[in-house]
Amino acid sequence: MYRKIFCIFLQKESEGHEFPPYPGELGKKIYNKISKKAWKQWMVEQTKLINEEKLNMTKEIDRKKIEKYMKLFLFKKIILK
Repeated sequence: MYRKIFCIFLQKESEGHEFPPYPGELGKKIYNKISKKAWKQWMVEQTKLINEEKLNMTKEIDRKKIEKYMKLFLFKKIILK
């Protein structure tokens, strides 16, 4: 049986993660409020951003940039309200 959550990205009940997909407090927030389906959408977007902006994930500055984009992508509906 899977875990159901109300996904704030999709604005509907959906399947939740088995464990936090990201470390720290942000990972806990994603675990509780972002569905697997929404996370998959972010993974596609993240790949595009890394490729288009030629980001290097071994560099801290680029990892921080991706994290900023992730927050905007997943939680933008909350930020705009």
